[in-house]
Amino acid sequence: MPESTPVNPADPGLEVRTYFVRTRNVLLARAEFSQLYVDYYLHLSDHSMRPLPEHDAIFKRALAGFVLHAASRPWNETIAWTVNFQDPLLNVFITGDNHDGSVTGRVFDENVKQLPSSVFYCDVVRDREQKRRSAVEFSGRDPLVAAEVFYAQSEQRKGRYFQTADEDFALAVEHPDCDLAWLNALTTERIEEVDRTEEVALLERRIFRWHCGCNQQRMLEVLAPVFRTEPEELFAGDEKLEMRCPRCGARHLITREMLEAFVAQRPD
Repeated sequence: MPESTPVNPADPGLEVRTYFVRTRNVLLARAEFSQLYVDYYLHLSDHSMRPLPEHDAIFKRALAGFVLHAASRPWNETIAWTVNFQDPLLNVFITGDNHDGSVTGRVFDENVKQLPSSVFYCDVVRDREQKRRSAVEFSGRDPLVAAEVFYAQSEQRKGRYFQTADEDFALAVEHPDCDLAWLNALTTERIEEVDRTEEVALLERRIFRWHCGCNQQRMLEVLAPVFRTEPEELFAGDEKLEMRCPRCGARHLITREMLEAFVAQRPD
C-alpha cells in the first residue's frame, strides 16, 4: 500500500495537557477544541460534506472525548472508536495515531445496521501487536456517556468527562489507589477549580492535528483489484468516478485513464 501523506509539522494543531492529581491518584486531561473544530469544518467544506446539525453535534462531542482519551494513552497506540447509535440511526467513526498526533473521522448516516441497542467499539493496535477490540452497549445519544460506559466495563476503571465551556472539555481517569469518593463527587465547577484546590502536576503536552493521510495513490490501490476483473461495472460507462475515503470522507476523483495506467504499472 502506498505511503500516506504525512502530517504537516507546520500545522500548530491542538494542544492537550495531561496532569496527575496527587493524593487523589487521578489523571486529568484538558483541552480547548476550537482549533481542531475549525480544521474539521474546513475539511467538510473542502469535500462538500454537510452532516445534519444533530449528527454534527454528536460527532464534535465524540471527537473531543476521543482526543482526551488518546492523550491519556501510551505513545505507541493507534486507536479507533466506532459508536453505533440506534436513535438516531448513525455511526460515528474516529481514529488517531498517538505516534504522530493525527486524528480524523466521519459520520455515516446511510446503510447503518439496526441492532437491539447502541454499541460502542474501541479498537487498539500497539506497535505491531494484533488489534484488540472492546465492545459495550449503552443508552442515549451522548457519545461521552458511551465512553464512560466503556471505561467502566472494558477498562474496568472510572473515567468521567466534563464540558467546562462551549469548546472546552476535560477527562478524569481513575489510577491505582484512586480516591474514588473524590472522583465520583467531581462536578464541572470543581474541575475548573482543581488547580487551586488540589496538588496538580503537569505530565505531558501533546499535539493533535486533523489529518487522515489518504491520497489518490491509496484510492487507486483500493480500486485496482475490482478494475482488473470488472472494469465496465466499476465505471458504469463513465470516464471517471468519485470515491470517498472510508476514514475521513474525503472526495477523490479517479479517471478511467488514470486507473488503466496504474494497473498497467502493476500487472499483479
